[in-house]
Amino acid sequence: MIVRAPLLAECEALFDLCLRSKAHWGYDDAFLAACREELTVTGAMMQSSAMAVAECDGVVYGLVQLDLTPSEAVLEKIFVVPEAIGTGIGKALFRWAVMAAKDTGAGSFTIDSDPNAVAFYRHMGAVLIGSSPSGSIAGRLLPKLRYVIDLTI
Repeated sequence: MIVRAPLLAECEALFDLCLRSKAHWGYDDAFLAACREELTVTGAMMQSSAMAVAECDGVVYGLVQLDLTPSEAVLEKIFVVPEAIGTGIGKALFRWAVMAAKDTGAGSFTIDSDPNAVAFYRHMGAVLIGSSPSGSIAGRLLPKLRYVIDLTI
């Protein structure tokens, strides 16, 4: 497996990957339609965010997006194709996000998590700190976590 920068030509395929990954948790078509905008991957997004994909033998199995500003770092996306969930791809992408944040001097990043992904983020060392409103579903609250980066390593 390699972790590399995404290609502009992959935007549509990466959107499909995000949609399939989200659907894995049993969400219905109406819910997924409401999430389309947040799951979309664009060239502008690739330029304004730190992004990477996990690829094995020429096939992309996962995507990570980290927004970095001078004041904060936010893990926006980690999605893995359903058939590869639990194989270590999510962990590799999370570790890539940690290093990308660390390289910019960020001491931590926040995550507005799908409820189904909380256990993964906690396993990676993130701590639940509250909740945030969903950007897709009015009235829905998402678990908010923080991952503190060990800057001494």
